[in-house]
Amino acid sequence: MNFIFWIAIGLIAGAVAHRVFDSRGGFLGSLVVGLVGALLGGKLAEILKLNVTGGFIDQVVISTIGAILLLFVWRKIRGN
Repeated sequence: MNFIFWIAIGLIAGAVAHRVFDSRGGFLGSLVVGLVGALLGGKLAEILKLNVTGGFIDQVVISTIGAILLLFVWRKIRGN
């Protein structure tokens, strides 16, 4: 069951990040960006010692921040 929630959170975070940057990602693109963003956001929250309770909303917010950061860095590297 956790795997399904992880996929759902990744899709939500990826879709929001694509909207913020007005980019197209499709289903698979949003999923990949969201899942990698979740890992990045989780690591960032750990480094900053944020008190995240692990609830659904907390996970979506942290994952979305990570996904937005990922797309920002990706665009800077690609020169867009």
